Amino acid sequence: MIDPASRAQLIALRRVRDRIDRQFDRPLNVEELAAGVHMSAGHLSRRFRAAYGESPYSYLMTRRIERAMALIRRGDLSITDICFTVGFSSLGTFSTRFSELVGVSPRRYRSALEAGEHDLPTFIVKNVLRPVRNREVGRFEPD
Repeated sequence: MIDPASRAQLIALRRVRDRIDRQFDRPLNVEELAAGVHMSAGHLSRRFRAAYGESPYSYLMTRRIERAMALIRRGDLSITDICFTVGFSSLGTFSTRFSELVGVSPRRYRSALEAGEHDLPTFIVKNVLRPVRNREVGRFEPD
């Protein structure tokens, strides 16, 4: 059985994660998230990483990029509009984060969709093309 203190901490971490999921398009920072659950920023970051395998900031970036990918697939917004819609304040930062997580730039991702390279049902595309951090991708070792 989980002790009450650990249980309370897990509940607080879920609240932070849920807030990120709901408010990914708003300006969020770790200090503000931590204050919302009465923790220091450092403690929240350590506990969040232990529970979910990545920092609150990384989790936020992943949510934003996932939403951006969905909006690109939808096809009715420009890359710049998508950038601001998902909460980035800079197109350069958006493109850099998108490229880091997806492996291609937002424009290349859109071009591939338009060329039919991802001609699969949306739910499959979403699962297969989910952003993956570099540390999660296995290294390619040639034979």
